[in-house]
Amino acid sequence: MDIKAILMGLAFAFMWSSAFTSARVIVEYAPPLSALALRFLISGLIGVAIAWALGQSARLTRQQWIGVVVFGICQNALYLGLNFVAMQTIPASLAAIIASTMPLLVAVAGWLVFGTQVRPLGIAGLVAGFIGVALIMGARIEGGVDLYGLILCVIGVFSLTAATLAVLGASSGGNVLMIVGLQMLVGSAVLWVPALAFETFVVTWNWQLIVAFIYTTLVPGLAATLVWFLLVGRIGAVKASTFHFLNPFLGVAIAAVLLGERVSALDVLGVAIIAGGILAVQITKQPTPK
Repeated sequence: MDIKAILMGLAFAFMWSSAFTSARVIVEYAPPLSALALRFLISGLIGVAIAWALGQSARLTRQQWIGVVVFGICQNALYLGLNFVAMQTIPASLAAIIASTMPLLVAVAGWLVFGTQVRPLGIAGLVAGFIGVALIMGARIEGGVDLYGLILCVIGVFSLTAATLAVLGASSGGNVLMIVGLQMLVGSAVLWVPALAFETFVVTWNWQLIVAFIYTTLVPGLAATLVWFLLVGRIGAVKASTFHFLNPFLGVAIAAVLLGERVSALDVLGVAIIAGGILAVQITKQPTPK
């Protein structure tokens, strides 16, 4: 892994983790699904326009189109839609912690569904990761966290897992920025249906909402997704996923600094255990040196 890949991975981890804090600000002042659908519409149009300007084509392979649709529905519409609704009632740090378990769920899916061999260190990492989640969620439930929001985040992370399993097919074959833009437009189209059906478009306009919306549209929305696709194309999905072990730390830290969310000692312990579990799982996926 070269220095460029490392910098790309660190940038992705920070942008991905910061999305929970900016989303928490947005849903405080605007209807969540409408705001997210608008964000994806803008991000998608920008991405497609830039891709066309760079000479990229929307003529994708069948595998790429399947990846675009699955990624757009599972990550953008389901995962982020559920998280935006959930963060009306739960802290951004908790949503980030739950979402950060995605690499563990991907490893479990590979093990149980696809028959992927998992070495003892990987099994220990899976066990440790889920113990860390249980510690944090148990403490939060005892502290009175909103169970409805918690359940939405859990469903969302399973959707994110499905999207991650589809990303390799979507990113192969070039036209990366076009693919990023198209999968955002897919997410926007799906989200407008429940947004128009169930939400009233009432917005409290202020600078916090405007800054958070612009940031989440351009940085976690467009830039982070593009960096992730490029990183997967550069070093492969397995090595790229190693950077996810930073997400629990960064997600909690950013929410604490910018939103003033309380972080308990048990949260810190749980986050450290989850991060260690993710790292252990990813290490076992690396090819064994000959």
